[in-house]
Amino acid sequence: MAQSAQLNASILKKVAMALSGIFLITFLALHVTLNFISVLSEDVFNEASHFMGYNPLIQYVMQPVLAFGVIFHFVMGFVLTAQNSAARPIAYAKYNGAANASWSSRNMIISGLVILAFLGLHFYDFWFPEVSYKYIAGTAPDATRYYGELVHKFHSPVRTALYCVSFILLGFHLWHGFASSLQSVGMHNKYSRFLAKVGYWFAVVVPAAFVIIALFHHFNN
Repeated sequence: MAQSAQLNASILKKVAMALSGIFLITFLALHVTLNFISVLSEDVFNEASHFMGYNPLIQYVMQPVLAFGVIFHFVMGFVLTAQNSAARPIAYAKYNGAANASWSSRNMIISGLVILAFLGLHFYDFWFPEVSYKYIAGTAPDATRYYGELVHKFHSPVRTALYCVSFILLGFHLWHGFASSLQSVGMHNKYSRFLAKVGYWFAVVVPAAFVIIALFHHFNN
């Protein structure tokens, strides 16, 4: 009975982890779309960013939900990793991980930690200055400031390189995470192979788009 309850709890944790991952994937799609506008049009990017920055629904509802989703996803990742390690207290005498799983699936915790560090840098670069601008300094809204603030962050080649490396590791994380999330929520049907391919494309296109954004603003402004 105890083993059954433990198994059910483990399954629920994996499902919760998967749902939080799918939620964050949806946010990534929106985020990369908004940021890629900066490559195409400075004015449209400023307008879209200003709308996002002062819309009450986004600021006071969606932003806290997103913050909770990020924290929950990483905490559950560490919990499940610790749980899996505890389930195998004795290491295999011989284990060729590369023969049984891809690099991305075997190193999700590593790519996850790098992404977590990247989020810290991202908050430092964008979120904290935004909070200071609007709520601490109480500066009047300026709908033309966003493009210049974005470009300024990519002047440094070191910072640009850090962003690009983080985006590449995000791609590895998504390569396994997208398909794993769908599997954990039980998507085993005639569309599963198609959805898996969508996930692989997403894992390539979205990080590549972020890299293009960073390199574009570094070399063109």
